[in-house]
Amino acid sequence: MDATTLRRAIARTRLAPVAAFPKRLVSVARHDAKVLRTSARWLVTSREHHNYTYDLTKLSRQHLAWFVSVVCDVPVKQVRGYLAEVESDEPLRRHIEQTTAGAARRGLADRHVRYARRIGWYAIVRATRPAHVVETGVDKGLGSCVLASALLRNADEGHPGRLTALDINPEAGYLVRDGRWSEVVDLVIGDSIASIGALDRPVDLFLHDSDHSREHERREFEAVEPKLAPGGMLLTDNVTTTNVLAEHAERTGRRFLAYRETPADHWYRGDGIGVAW
Repeated sequence: MDATTLRRAIARTRLAPVAAFPKRLVSVARHDAKVLRTSARWLVTSREHHNYTYDLTKLSRQHLAWFVSVVCDVPVKQVRGYLAEVESDEPLRRHIEQTTAGAARRGLADRHVRYARRIGWYAIVRATRPAHVVETGVDKGLGSCVLASALLRNADEGHPGRLTALDINPEAGYLVRDGRWSEVVDLVIGDSIASIGALDRPVDLFLHDSDHSREHERREFEAVEPKLAPGGMLLTDNVTTTNVLAEHAERTGRRFLAYRETPADHWYRGDGIGVAW
């Protein structure tokens, strides 16, 4: 009996799990060793304790381009151009690096700029040309900078817009408090639900990225619904945790699509983007 025939014979017996255990153990050990190496390197080289930043894998970036293409109904080649546009924006990159280096919270931020899925936010704003974007949850302001950069590009092409960035932390948003990016950003400190209720102009694009509890996310979408402009688009940065936006889309007769990113060389599993339109 040759080895292949023997393996097939064992696979049909109660000894199959025992015989397969060494191979399964090796597979798990290799995976865990890679994760441990990546985690150890991150612990030594990174300062971040939340809102982790990283690059996307090449495949994940390709999938993101197609995701935006479908959601915004624009050619994928055009979307790839938008992704390359923000990634090659050296003034934006220098602003983030220099502002981070001089910030009071610099001890908790990496100096190297990595946008991850935020390049998808950028591409959506470039493709849809919204007049008013509302973002909840600002933290340092990295995402706000990316959104503001897209709005500035749109303005250069004759389609001006503004970003209302909402956060409850008075220290939030230091990356968009000065520089040309601040020219299109209204930073509002306070409770997001109350701040949404006080908005005085229609919302073309809404992004939930604040308190990631299911209840708070639901309340934000309900609060912004009467504020939306015709054809307004809803985004969530919480799509890997809850199904809130998908449920809201179904209730309001919208389409919904989700994208999950894959970080390159990082222990974190990544987040995603959910869109209802």
